[in-house]
Amino acid sequence: MPWKHWSSERIGFALALLAAAGFSFKAIFVKLAYAVPQAQPVDSVTLLALRMLLALPAFVWVGWRSSQGLAPLTRRDWALLVALGLLGYYGASILDFMGLQYISASLERLILFTYPTITLLIGVLFMGKTASRREIGALLLSYAGIGLAFTHDLHLASDMGPVLLGGAFVLGSAVSYAFYQAGSEPVIRRLGAARFTALAMLVSTVATLAHFAATQPLQALVQPAAVYGHALGMALLSTVLPVFMTSAAIRRIGAAPTVLIGTLGPMLTIVFSYWLLGEPLSLPQMVGAGLVLAGVLLVGRR
Repeated sequence: MPWKHWSSERIGFALALLAAAGFSFKAIFVKLAYAVPQAQPVDSVTLLALRMLLALPAFVWVGWRSSQGLAPLTRRDWALLVALGLLGYYGASILDFMGLQYISASLERLILFTYPTITLLIGVLFMGKTASRREIGALLLSYAGIGLAFTHDLHLASDMGPVLLGGAFVLGSAVSYAFYQAGSEPVIRRLGAARFTALAMLVSTVATLAHFAATQPLQALVQPAAVYGHALGMALLSTVLPVFMTSAAIRRIGAAPTVLIGTLGPMLTIVFSYWLLGEPLSLPQMVGAGLVLAGVLLVGRR
């Protein structure tokens, strides 16, 4: 195997790139599952429940392994885990899945990828931080890019209402994930990344299943084989593996290069959606993607 002779840094870059591709493919799996022919298309809550159920064994195992020999969690730890798990993996995911019922995978990824700039705004508005000129410029670039991408989807849509509704859902998802990002740093320092991620995922799984039980009949889990296949692909290739690949990449090349490679995500989603979903590609969409990426890179540059 050629990769056995690679340096640790080269393996780290490869893992970061694979993680970015995995995360970017999530929207593709969702759109493919929605398009499976059946009398009643799968709804967002059922699809998210299937994803979480299929990913659950991996995170149970990681949570158990990462907690071995460590002090038990305090009530405050559990309170923070519950709050952040609801924001990051339940709230953000359900809003994202709902938005994908109305907008293209390409636009979804661009809106969702504004969460670093939203995290910056949260720090300014709620945590007493100040924004530099560079960071304000990053915000303007990102949202100018979103505006261009919106013109692409609105031009193709016969009714602008669904596009605006889907965009609002996905923007809500980005805000929810940004709050999760802003609040998770001190908890990760205390509990460790693997333990925190696994336990937060367990919280989110319980919330997702409770939502499903309250709104859907049990027989809604009976779906065509293709829906199960897309949900399994989402759980494995766009949830479990990218999380661990990202952690492994950070260990080898550091957080900054890993985040930098992750900015390829929106571009990869645009390529995948054009290739696999047949979504049209336009110059405003590509320019918008470039502006969003520039804004994210600018706000993340040290």
